[in-house]
Amino acid sequence: MEITEWTKYDYVISTDKLRIDVSVVHRFLAQSYWAEKIPIEIVKRAIDNSLCFAMYRHSALVGFARVISDFATFAYLADVFILPEERGRGLSKWLMQTIVDHPELQGLRRFTLATRDAHDLYAQFGFTPFDTPERWMHRHHPDVYRNIEPTRNEK
Repeated sequence: MEITEWTKYDYVISTDKLRIDVSVVHRFLAQSYWAEKIPIEIVKRAIDNSLCFAMYRHSALVGFARVISDFATFAYLADVFILPEERGRGLSKWLMQTIVDHPELQGLRRFTLATRDAHDLYAQFGFTPFDTPERWMHRHHPDVYRNIEPTRNEK
């Protein structure tokens, strides 16, 4: 997939996975409510298998999101964050607009996400609650990362 970049003021959003500071992504996700204690190896594998949008201020990673998709019918938005010190500048809206406008994500029948507390943000980009949640099922293992021994890099 072609690497794309967007620039706004001092910020850049890039789909170049080689630029991603995995340690910053891991540090944030490992403390998040949705991926608490996630091992760095799993973060790396998730990045490798997703369309990633990393936001930089100068060269420092300050935001991130990834999309898991077949690029034809379905996509799932995951791991969206802006570092706390960068919030309040409209960056999450710019990141979301960049994602929903990405050429590879057009014409999908379904684009999903899960959130505990950012419904208002996602609603601005057309995301709504499921009309028929009773049709949806999932296998959920919320404690899967708690039973994995940390590697030397994570200690």
